[in-house]
Amino acid sequence: MKDTVDITDELRERLKKAVGRNSAEGLLFSGGLDTSILAVLNPNMNPAHFTSKHSFVAERGGVKAITVSLESFGEDVSYAKLVANHLKLNHYHRRVSIDEAIDSIPDVIKILKSFDPAIPNDLVVYFGLKWAKELGIKKIMTGDGSDELFAGYDFMRNIRNLDEYLRRITKTMSFSSNQLGDFFDIKIKQPFLNKRFIDFSLGIPVELKIKEENGNLWGKWILRKAFEKMLPAEIVWQDKRPLEYGSGMRKLRKIITSKISDEEFEHKSKQYPIKFMNKEHLYYYEIYKKEVGEIPGPKNNQKECPGCGAGMEPTAFHCKVCGYVCEREVN
Repeated sequence: MKDTVDITDELRERLKKAVGRNSAEGLLFSGGLDTSILAVLNPNMNPAHFTSKHSFVAERGGVKAITVSLESFGEDVSYAKLVANHLKLNHYHRRVSIDEAIDSIPDVIKILKSFDPAIPNDLVVYFGLKWAKELGIKKIMTGDGSDELFAGYDFMRNIRNLDEYLRRITKTMSFSSNQLGDFFDIKIKQPFLNKRFIDFSLGIPVELKIKEENGNLWGKWILRKAFEKMLPAEIVWQDKRPLEYGSGMRKLRKIITSKISDEEFEHKSKQYPIKFMNKEHLYYYEIYKKEVGEIPGPKNNQKECPGCGAGMEPTAFHCKVCGYVCEREVN
């Protein structure tokens, strides 16, 4: 078995090549670990900035790094500014009003053909790509896939056979950025999803993906170690922030929930053949019903979603239509 240093060296080199194969003039930039790594490796920066395996001098490049926030909420902007200053990036901050965000929900649901409660996360991508379009960007990079490949989600710590689980989700995982990119006619570049890089990452022992460091248990440990000398410590060792938290879009949930009374929710929960998670879920479904229409049932060898009746791939854990999550445990 390779030692940790060999693995981190190879990880950096392989991801650098994956970024090179997916070069773009834009980056959806949260200031989190994954997109900060892509900013470090972006070929649009002066290639001479790598002076050794771990040190570099950043020079301003042509890449436009876009960060989205709901008004002044969320932590992403402060982290993104830190990295942008550190790497001398062209940083663009798109501030979205509450009314603008709520008014755009029907568009996002119609594009994605989904009423998944993750819509606030999708809104971040929607507005990032919308602004990229206004900036004339044709190709943009995202950090899609890193959490799935390197066990970045907290729930993964409790999965019995994590290695098998990660291998299964790589076959069915999908990201809203692809559909939203098609809508805005922007090519989505996803270096973490490069086939060669996926194969390499699946070969890394899960014990190096979730591991203790300075008394804390970290997901994506090996990814953090690979880049800890190339980014500020507060970026490398930051906690995972879902897009809705980092961008502040989570604030919409309370506003949307207040639009539906307890009586209405009880009545419509009986009226519709959907297992609604909450009032917000019902709100999204009624928009889906108006903008999209009927829920597509299973086709061919698909299984039926227990939450809404939509078709799901046999190995899928997550329904793309309603967001229902099946049992994640892998024996």
